[in-house]
Amino acid sequence: MLDYRREAARYDALRGGEPRAAAAAQAVLSLVPPGARDLLDVACGTGIVTRRLATGRQGLRVTGADLTEEMARHAVSRLPGAVVLADGRRLPFRDGAFDAVASVWLLHLLGRPEDVAAAVAECARVLRPGGTYITTVDKAAAHNVGSDIDAVLASRPRRAAPDAAADVAAYAAARGLLPAGGTRFPGRGQGRSPRRAVTDLRRGWFTTLPPGDPRADAYADRLAALPDQDRPRPEPWFTLRAFRKAER
Repeated sequence: MLDYRREAARYDALRGGEPRAAAAAQAVLSLVPPGARDLLDVACGTGIVTRRLATGRQGLRVTGADLTEEMARHAVSRLPGAVVLADGRRLPFRDGAFDAVASVWLLHLLGRPEDVAAAVAECARVLRPGGTYITTVDKAAAHNVGSDIDAVLASRPRRAAPDAAADVAAYAAARGLLPAGGTRFPGRGQGRSPRRAVTDLRRGWFTTLPPGDPRADAYADRLAALPDQDRPRPEPWFTLRAFRKAER
């Protein structure tokens, strides 16, 4: 996994910046019920999406939570007084505190199924009855856009996706969360070029090929041999799923 303490300063620049944040926030807000008053953004990172959630709908109070102090520090600069340090598996909020909860680009980082289940359970716990939980699913699959880069990387070691849509739906159902729609949004500015793919490989983006692994060098060599080294390939499209908490 990437070291998000070291990634914080360059996180936004490497992931599409404001255009990507705008697409994500618009998609999340499209699934938040009109009457929602309080929204919790779990794993808010630098707050670049969270700020847009807060300004994107009048009357919606938004709180951000992130585990990494360096990321949260950036978020605080964007939303003073509205960000807390917290683990998504142990949220420091009372039961039913929020009308909506979002966890964008979180579940895929939680390697063990029990951790994903715990995060979904916590999001459900702090959600009021009738409230909506919104989360990204199948994130790794979104990055496979059928490009020549994907062809090179197709044989790399794989692991089961912790945020597989069917598994997330099962964890949600176990906590009284019922399917309530979904949408997709583009990862603006995230179309990889071969050169960028090599950089991502070297810094540990592909978790099954950690830096220093001799297999990573072979993939880097093959990526470096592709044409148009600086031409971005198509952008990924991310998937959001919404779940509604059953009324008591």
